Amino acid sequence: MRTCKLPFAKLHTRTFVLVFPKLNKHMKVSSLRIAAFALLIFGLNLNVLQAQNADPNLANQYYSDGEFEKAATLYGQLVEKERRSDYYFTRYIDCLAKLEKWEEAEKSVKKQIKEQSDNNTLYVVYGSIFEQQGKDAEAEVQYERAIDKMATDYAAVIRLANMFLADSKYDFAIKTYERGAAITKDPNRFAYNLGDLYRRKGEPVKMTEQYLNALAADPGKLPSLQTIFARSLGPEDITELQTQLYARIQENENPDYVELLAWSFVQRKDFKSALRQYKALDKRLGESGQRIMRVADDAAEARDYDSAIAAYEYIIAEKGQTSPFFYEAKREAMQSRRRKITEGYSYTQQDLTILETEYESFLSQYGKSHLSSSIILQLADLEAIYLRNLPKAIELLEELKKMPGLRPDVLARLKINLGDYYLMHGDVWESTLLYSQVDKAFKEDTIGQEARFKNARLSYFNGDFQWAQAQFDILKASTSKLISNDALDLSVFIMDNLNLDTTSDAISLYAGAELLVLQNRFDEAFLKLDTLATGFPEHSLQDDILYLKARIWDKQRNYDKAIPLYQEVAEKFKEDIRADNSLYALAQIYELKMNDLEKAKEIYEKIFLEYSGSVFAVDARKRFRILRGDKVQ
Repeated sequence: MRTCKLPFAKLHTRTFVLVFPKLNKHMKVSSLRIAAFALLIFGLNLNVLQAQNADPNLANQYYSDGEFEKAATLYGQLVEKERRSDYYFTRYIDCLAKLEKWEEAEKSVKKQIKEQSDNNTLYVVYGSIFEQQGKDAEAEVQYERAIDKMATDYAAVIRLANMFLADSKYDFAIKTYERGAAITKDPNRFAYNLGDLYRRKGEPVKMTEQYLNALAADPGKLPSLQTIFARSLGPEDITELQTQLYARIQENENPDYVELLAWSFVQRKDFKSALRQYKALDKRLGESGQRIMRVADDAAEARDYDSAIAAYEYIIAEKGQTSPFFYEAKREAMQSRRRKITEGYSYTQQDLTILETEYESFLSQYGKSHLSSSIILQLADLEAIYLRNLPKAIELLEELKKMPGLRPDVLARLKINLGDYYLMHGDVWESTLLYSQVDKAFKEDTIGQEARFKNARLSYFNGDFQWAQAQFDILKASTSKLISNDALDLSVFIMDNLNLDTTSDAISLYAGAELLVLQNRFDEAFLKLDTLATGFPEHSLQDDILYLKARIWDKQRNYDKAIPLYQEVAEKFKEDIRADNSLYALAQIYELKMNDLEKAKEIYEKIFLEYSGSVFAVDARKRFRILRGDKVQ
């Protein structure tokens, strides 16, 4: 055979001789065969070099751009370089699947499994190849094999479960966690994970069971479980939770189970049952009553005043005067009693007198001091607003003001309330002095802004409308929603009714009527409003006159007269600023005074649908949802 004279062959013959010198020495091989071997070796060297130079970023870019042929080539080279890289291998197989190169994909997976027999996640990749071809039975075999070959450590369980979760294979993730619990010999190790999975699957019974298992293993899970249950459980599911808790408590009086059971009653607004559970916990754990205070506050917020009072009275009776909650509990108990009386459709003078006697008995027994300051403030409010005994209210607060040890915020609240009572009594000068003191001492605080608003309102009552409006415009930016809304309301009112007039006679009459209403001088207020209506029949204040008359009747609890006037404003003056005020007042009457919840819900809905820009829109939507039975945070 003639020797090949090609320079290429000569070049690679030398390469071959360098690489395999012994083979060249002991074997007689033609230059052409040597060249062929050289070409093979050279090709392999090129592949190695290409794998070394394969850019993972470029591969990822090709993958993102949908250029799977190019991506597959680069991922394949990266796999050759890093045989144990799950990421590159999975991407490589995914590219082959998208190109429907099923045989090549399966061959590659089998090879990888053979090389990495300890890597059970490869069976998931193998199963996905079958699944994408519609071979579900074959896919499930591989998934089951992945679970069977799982290592006996926590990380391996989580890793495999996450692979199933990434593809929404909840049943296989559940099997993974269940086998993980078995092989790690820790039955509750993955209970929380299982609870999450059953929640995603919409199986509340199993979800509850697993979450309670998780709570048994880790008491620290209680707050997060309460959040999950609050978001996930409907009324029937809450009943299931309670059933499971009762069964567990019979076997093991775990305090966390009792806590969760009490919490579940709160979710159902069954504060009486919740209180029973919290009392048991309080006694068993020897606590200071913080749980009882919490459920009492929740009950009061939900207007279940009987349960709230019972809870507060438990603190007072069981914990005594040494309890850090003693005075707070007494204050809130009295507040709940007053709200129970005054929020009803009707209450008698006798009801108020009984409540007054209870306040006075408490103060007589425990004394008047800075410790009982909140009780004194409440009693003064009862005297001024409900019993209409302004001299006694003023006397109570003037006496309290002189007591040593008052906190600055309590003193500020005292001065604002005292300023209100002096204003109601007709002593405007004393009122503005008190408001100014609070404004100066708490300039940047909400209570200071409240005092500033009340001083501006005094200027409004006195007819200094331009200065008052300037203050209201500043207070519109208040951090307090109530102050901001009231300031906006009065600012708009002045702008609408003053700037269009050549004189301020009409708005002055109206402001004077408002002051009379504040002072409970209702007959005089009606006379002034009638004078305004007849003297200025074409004035834009007509809706405001009707609205203020409705408020007077409302304040006197004469709802039969208040309701038609509010309705008239809402129907005849739909585009004016009192329309949404009237609707909100109507809704409040129907909800809180008449207990006509359907009618209240209808009006609340009208407010946030037709008056979406109203300051009442947000609260109206919230009240609507509560009355509809929604869970509102």
